[in-house]
Amino acid sequence: MSSTELDVCKEGKFNFKEESEEVTLDGSVDLHGRPAIRAKSGRWVAGIIILLNQGLATLAFFGIGVNLVLFLTRVVGQNNAEAANNVSKWTGTVYIFSLVGAFLSDSYWGRYKTCAVFQVIFVIGLMSLSLSSYLFLIKPKGCGNESINCGKHSSLEMGMFYLSIYLIALGNGGYQPNIATFGADQFDDEHSKEGPSKVAFFSYFYLALNLGQLFSNTILVYFEDEGMWALGFWLSAGSAFAALVLFLVGTRRYRHFKPSGNPLSRFCQVFVAASRKSRVQMTLNGEDLYVMDTKESSNNANRKILHTHGFKFLDRAAFISSRDLDDQKGGHYNPWRLCPVSQVEEVKCILRLLPIWLCTIIYSVVFTQMASLFVEQGAAMKTTVSHFRIPPASMSSFDIISVAVFIFFYRRVLDPFVGKLKKSDSKGLTELQRMGVGLVIAVMAMVSAGIVECYRLKHAKEGCTHCNDSSTLSIFWQVPQYAFIGASEVFMYVGQLEFFNAQTPDGLKSFGSALCMTSISLGNYVSSLLVSIVMKISTEDHMPGWIPGNLNKGHLDRFYFLLAALTSIDLIAYIACAKWYKSIQLDGKREGNNEPGSFAV
Repeated sequence: MSSTELDVCKEGKFNFKEESEEVTLDGSVDLHGRPAIRAKSGRWVAGIIILLNQGLATLAFFGIGVNLVLFLTRVVGQNNAEAANNVSKWTGTVYIFSLVGAFLSDSYWGRYKTCAVFQVIFVIGLMSLSLSSYLFLIKPKGCGNESINCGKHSSLEMGMFYLSIYLIALGNGGYQPNIATFGADQFDDEHSKEGPSKVAFFSYFYLALNLGQLFSNTILVYFEDEGMWALGFWLSAGSAFAALVLFLVGTRRYRHFKPSGNPLSRFCQVFVAASRKSRVQMTLNGEDLYVMDTKESSNNANRKILHTHGFKFLDRAAFISSRDLDDQKGGHYNPWRLCPVSQVEEVKCILRLLPIWLCTIIYSVVFTQMASLFVEQGAAMKTTVSHFRIPPASMSSFDIISVAVFIFFYRRVLDPFVGKLKKSDSKGLTELQRMGVGLVIAVMAMVSAGIVECYRLKHAKEGCTHCNDSSTLSIFWQVPQYAFIGASEVFMYVGQLEFFNAQTPDGLKSFGSALCMTSISLGNYVSSLLVSIVMKISTEDHMPGWIPGNLNKGHLDRFYFLLAALTSIDLIAYIACAKWYKSIQLDGKREGNNEPGSFAV
């Protein structure tokens, strides 16, 4: 071998070694706290494990959640309105617990440990529900279908049931926002190839969630609808256990971010420091603000946030007064008197997100109808095709199919098409624009559901004593409303995940995902409150109300049209908030259009 060939060979080996030892640029670390090596960690190997984990965990969760309203009516013996309210409260509690998981993850445990702990709680809750249902609730054996009613249950039995489902709520709620962010952590958004993969991950994550839901909404729902509740619950428990094992298998491959400490204390420090300097005179250019050197920062893994001109009052927290200079000369630093600009901007980022977040709550009210009133409406329609009975809850499979179709349509067709029209570096619709489109489609979904209900009432059988199959209108007329909801989810919830992940500071990424889930939570609570108010008003003068036990005597269509009107008003408020919004600006990272009125991120 010639000396030239030998040099080329050595250079090739050196380049390969250099590439294999290249570390990530976003500050992620491996399991042992060392800088993560790009070739040996994260990327799609870890991403696919997390997507499979999410699919199995979703299958387990919706195996319980999607048919819970029928379990409460058929097994527990509650009426339609009471069952719908209890499901809304339970689903809302699931998402409230997401804040607990996000806080522990961002502050102390990190995302990996938080995901593992809450998945264990999730599995325990599912096993407890399976056992309590089999031993105590489903008595006589085989009850809980349409023809056999279950007997009454003792307070202890009901206590076991509620403890089990709220353990499930705690486990799934604490796990869900962290697994989405943990999956995104596996891609370095500072890298030219991994950056686009991180954006794509959120779409595939939501697709995995819906594919897991598809199995639970068809196979598991069929078992449960036929009265095989215990079997359905045990299959859910098995799926959750498999998800936990799969998650642990990928342990050595994951990339991690170190927790950044309690964000509540950081936020309080900014407000207290700003209040203490409420009377100081500040310059307009912001030159007298405290910028902490990277070497001084104890949390140097997080990227610095650049100064912005909104929420001027908070800038006082970073103003360097004469007393602060004296403290600095004496080697003292009081974070309750002086905060760095990046810490102040962290608070500003969250304050800017809140109006956008509040505008997503009404959308979640629309979304939650799929698990409650859509199911009850479907049960009051013709559910048989030949001799085969279609479980009303399984109609949500059309929502999942719609999600899969529209994710493909958006990523492969609409996004490139809009990018060409805009003739700019940015691709397609921004996250804020997509969320606005989602609200428009949600209005269409509620109008569609209301029209279907009008026709269902026209085809209602006279003199029926119960609601099931009490109309000759086929349940397949519900397909458009489910399809509209699915399309709106692709624009609203996928856009929301991307938006909150991109717009929250590095130390609050799990909190960003939790905001999405908390929106769903409050949507469930608002839905429950709205149902209660509507029933209270509409049942005056001994009227049956809009949502009675027998839907043929009510006006569910009016409730759907009410939601369409509320969502339209919310859309107007959302557009105003989106135009006002100013996106986060990170040091060394190029941002898109940051003008306040751009309606773009």
